Amino acid sequence: MKTIFSGIQPSGTITLGNYIGALKQFVELQEEYNCYFCIVDQHAITVPQDPLVLRKNIRSLAALYLAVGLNPEKATLFIQSEVPAHAQAAWMMQCISYIGELERMTQFKDKSAGKEAVSAALLTYPPLMVADILLYSADLVPVGEDQKQHLELTRDLAERFNKKYNDIFTIPEVRIPKVGARIMSLQDPTKKMSKSDPNQKAFISLLDDAKKIEKKIKSAVTDSDGIVRYDVENKPGVSNLLSIYSIFSGKTIAEIESTYEGKGYGDFKGDLAKVVIEALSPIQQKYHDLMESSELDDILDKGAEKANQTASKMLKKMENAMGLGRKRRR
Repeated sequence: MKTIFSGIQPSGTITLGNYIGALKQFVELQEEYNCYFCIVDQHAITVPQDPLVLRKNIRSLAALYLAVGLNPEKATLFIQSEVPAHAQAAWMMQCISYIGELERMTQFKDKSAGKEAVSAALLTYPPLMVADILLYSADLVPVGEDQKQHLELTRDLAERFNKKYNDIFTIPEVRIPKVGARIMSLQDPTKKMSKSDPNQKAFISLLDDAKKIEKKIKSAVTDSDGIVRYDVENKPGVSNLLSIYSIFSGKTIAEIESTYEGKGYGDFKGDLAKVVIEALSPIQQKYHDLMESSELDDILDKGAEKANQTASKMLKKMENAMGLGRKRRR
């Protein structure tokens, strides 16, 4: 069975886009693959964080993973900082990285642009991401388009290590989601829905209540012709809403278009809000139940134990390959 690794930062709200583009598909992947799903809290601290808020977000994200359908009997869910091998392996990968290739990372350039001073970790965190993946011999890594460059670096460093020291790493392949990879902003359908958008109306959080969801969908940008038709180039707002409707209802785009033929956007948006609210309601209930129980912590404890076992074995191989520590006599 092939192995999949994926990590999500606990940096705030999980949006409808995150759910459709990642979490929903993780639930499907656990049926076919040996999955490791990691809450990458060490990545989160490359930028300033409020410690209390970060700790709350870590637990909240773990609860959401489970609430959407992740089964801890089929997949391993754990927190990155609870597996020390990640930071240890990251240092080794940093030692074979070149400053030039790290400076070329698009996300580093974007996040450091115009700032007088940035954390050194903002430059060097890609080797931590490399370590995250290689420690579990991941065959596939599901990522969005914006992470493809980091996966190329992962492949480059794995090959560099294998040639220079010992051939121990699996070279991972990128897995781009087949559907829902780009759910767009409700207020600017030319850009991706993002939890960091300053406009709160631009995204729907998985934990938004029914009134908020309805209000955000009804205020979503469409156009002036009033025809419910899928046409990304000329009707990006309506097309985005049709995609969301199709994914949550299970109906095809054509079926939805037919339902609203001759009807306006009011009916369409009102029904879409009901579809989304109905789909998120059981997820939210499960989430709140988990947050109030000890079950969540038990699952994370077991996940950390399993992840530590796997990661420690690979870390030892890395240390042996690089000549670190003492060779013990038997």
